[in-house]
Order: sequence, then C-alpha cells, then structure tokens
Amino acid sequence: MGTRSFFDRLEPHFVNGGKYEKYFPLYEMVESFVYTPKTVTKAAPHARSFIDMKRIMIYVVVATIPCIMMAFYNTGFQANAAMAATGIEPSGWRAAVLSALGIGFNPDNVFANMAHGFMYFLPIYVVTLVAGGVCEVIFSVIRGHEVNEGFLVTSMLYVLILPATTPLWQVALGIIFGVVIGKEVFGGTGKNFLNPALVGRAFLYFAYPAQMSGDSVWVAVDGYSGATALAISASDGYQTLAAKGMTWWDSFLGFVPGSMGETSTLAALIGVAFLMLTKIANWRLVAGCLLGMIAFSGLLNIIGSDTNPMFAMPWYWHLVIGGYAFGLAFMVVEPVSASHTNMGRWIYGALIGFMVVMIRVINPAFPEGMMLAILFANIFAPLIDHFVVQANIKRRAKRYV
Repeated sequence: MGTRSFFDRLEPHFVNGGKYEKYFPLYEMVESFVYTPKTVTKAAPHARSFIDMKRIMIYVVVATIPCIMMAFYNTGFQANAAMAATGIEPSGWRAAVLSALGIGFNPDNVFANMAHGFMYFLPIYVVTLVAGGVCEVIFSVIRGHEVNEGFLVTSMLYVLILPATTPLWQVALGIIFGVVIGKEVFGGTGKNFLNPALVGRAFLYFAYPAQMSGDSVWVAVDGYSGATALAISASDGYQTLAAKGMTWWDSFLGFVPGSMGETSTLAALIGVAFLMLTKIANWRLVAGCLLGMIAFSGLLNIIGSDTNPMFAMPWYWHLVIGGYAFGLAFMVVEPVSASHTNMGRWIYGALIGFMVVMIRVINPAFPEGMMLAILFANIFAPLIDHFVVQANIKRRAKRYV
C-alpha cells in the first residue's frame, strides 16, 4: 500500500462526521506536509503559482541551512577554542558522549567542532518543537482549523537567535510565550502583527537578562567569559576588535561569539539571496533596511563623539556584528508582520535600519538593537501601509478634479 493510499484510507475518519473529526488538524498537518493540499487554486483570477503555504515555509527553512551549519560549527569551535586556551576540562553529558565516541574537542578539527555544536543545538530545537508544537496543536484543535504551518519557520528562527547556553526550561517558556502571545491570541499565522520568534526572544531577554546577556552566555563553557564584538565596540571602540582577535572577516564569516545562528553574515546573505530569487522575500525591504542603516550610521560618523566610541563605527561593521545580518535576512523580510505596499516596504525597511543604529549607538546600555528595531517596526507597519494607501487615493483623486 502506497503512502497516498494510506492517507486516503485514513481521511474519512478525520473529516466531518468521522470518528476522529475533532483531530482533523493533526491529520491535515501531516498529510499536507507530505503532499500538496488539494485546495491549491489552478485558475484565474486567484492563482499566481501552484506553490502552497507549507512549501513556502519549507523554502524559508531551506534558506536557513547555511546559518544552521554555522551554528553547529561556530558553537563547537568557540567552546573547543575556549577550553584549549584556558585549560578548562570538558564536563557534563555532552563531554561524556563525545569522549565515548572518540570525537574529542580539538578546535582545529572541523568534525569535532560540528559535533560539539550539534550537541547544544539539538536539545534546544527538540524542546522548541515540543513546547511550541503542543501550543499550535491545542489552538488548532480548539478552533477547528489547520495547524499553522508558520511554526515550522518560527521554531527554527527562534532556536538560531538563542545563546547555546540557554537553559532548556527557558527555551520552552520563551517559545510558548512567542507562539501564544505573539501569534495565537491574534488568530494564528497570517493575523499576527509581531514576529513570534522575536517576541519569545524579547520575553526571555527582559525576564531573564542574566541568561540572555552579559559576557558569560555566548561561549558554551562553564566559567568562561567572552564579550561579543558589539560589547567590545561599545566600551572600547570597534578599532580595538582586531587586537582582541576579531577581524572584520572573522565577523563576516561568523567565527565570533554570539547567538548560535546569528554570527555569520555570509550565511545570512546566502539565505536572503535564495529567498529573493524564489520571490519569497521582497527586495525593497532588504534595500530599505540597508539604506536606512548606511545613511544614519554615516551621519553619526560625521557628527562624531568624544565620549561615545560607537559614533565612529562605519556601516560595514554594523552589517557584520550582532544580529543585523540575520535579522535582515529572515525577519525584516517576513511577509506577515512587514508592510505590504511597495512604498511602505521602503519606509518599513529604512525605519528598521535607522532604529538599529540608533539603539546601538545612542543607548549605551543595550549595544544590540536589531531585535527591538524589528519589533518596533512591526507595530508601525499597518500604520505605514495606511498612510501609503491614503496618499495613493488622494493622488489619484486629484487627477479627476
């Protein structure tokens, strides 16, 4: 019996009148993941292509693969390099597993770095899938609609923006908050005006700042303290990064401390290039965000400051440090919470680029600003579109006066 026949035999039990009618969302979630839904439109005026929402979400996950690979490698590399430099002995269940497999902790061994990083990534992702997935299913069963396919993307993005040292119970709490408060209370995927992954991450940052910030959370070694490039730049200026072993190329490639999937600008750019080529990401959002960041950072460079070294940071450093590139690639272009008009997309992107520089430079207590900048712009996206539409209406009305 083929897979298609298997689903066809099960379907009568889950549709209206079936024995398991109330659990139809579970059946639909699995069936439409394997096969294209039967409801895909095939004729004008609605059809633009035959791709369905789940396939779009899969494309986004595919776009994150370079960041996932770098999350594996850099998480393990930072931990192995820290242990080699300080003489700290590996401990815990991860060390026991890797030692039993004979993999070791050599920072010069690519496989050892990948394996060590994977041991941190996997538990966080599993907890995210279970905790967030349960919330998705509960809301789908209660409302009697399909399981929101957006969680496939939300879960991956959420994991990639977390430090590897995040306690698992906090991982679960954050994704539950992000899914329920950031999305489900507004009606689910397509109706949320905030990015759920960022809502969960912001909740953890403000609720548990000790585990989400500071110098001791970015490298997965107990007792090791290592500042990020942004923290160093905020205190001593970006000119001191090279002396501390962080070159621009290190930051561009991703070999610096930080959240698991955010460190590599190259990986993020590969991802957003794929999304733009497949027409899932709108290039105006990317261009607007880049122009806003470049313009405002250039203005601050001209103004200068004798007391704030961040005024001197050029745009090409803002691009490669912190979560700017990752946020640009996967969250600025997120179609639900972003502006929907073409002019609105330029304004929305530019607002994020402006805000991230302002938060990083003007607010000395919070050197990273991409997360808050995107959430701030999410709130104003409907208002931006409203004024753009009204301006278009007034302009067209004048043609007939």
